[in-house]
Amino acid sequence: MIALHFHGSNNPNGLTSSGDRYAMYPYFVFKDLVTIFAFFLVLSIIVFFYPTLMGHSDNFIPANPMVTPSSIVPEWYLLPFYAILRSIPDKLLGVVAMFGSLLILIVLPLTDLSRTRGNKTLNPINMAFFTVFVCNFLMLGLIGSSHATEPFILLGQVCTAIYFAHFVIFVPIVTILQNTFLDLATITKKI
Repeated sequence: MIALHFHGSNNPNGLTSSGDRYAMYPYFVFKDLVTIFAFFLVLSIIVFFYPTLMGHSDNFIPANPMVTPSSIVPEWYLLPFYAILRSIPDKLLGVVAMFGSLLILIVLPLTDLSRTRGNKTLNPINMAFFTVFVCNFLMLGLIGSSHATEPFILLGQVCTAIYFAHFVIFVPIVTILQNTFLDLATITKKI
């Protein structure tokens, strides 16, 4: 909320405007507090009344230290990163890639060269690549929940390459194309 107070928020078009603005307090503070309290209410209901709602059924099997489980499946929110870990044959490089898949988000402000922010109406190319990225991330989740057999290993390697290529290759190229199209549109409007 402090960052919004100093820098403000953008609009769905991604364009900045210094026109009429509402004050942060009391309008947006109370609006955000209602959302925060609703989130904590739902979280409290799940934690106190349904603690095993999102757990895996294998968690209820008593542990046997003499037998390794046939399939190790992490929680659902860790499945894409587990698929990235499993897709690389070398264990050390797999761990580096798994942590790199989280740390690559730090590079995103450096690779996003677009002058406009937001993925709504002005960036259809960026929105298409983002949709491909989301589908790829969901596919990594499905691969992470499956057994490590041959078609899933190859598919996991391809999806891992697409995951890293999105941040390093696709985002800079798409933003440069978007800036070029924006410059061409402003030049044709001046003529």
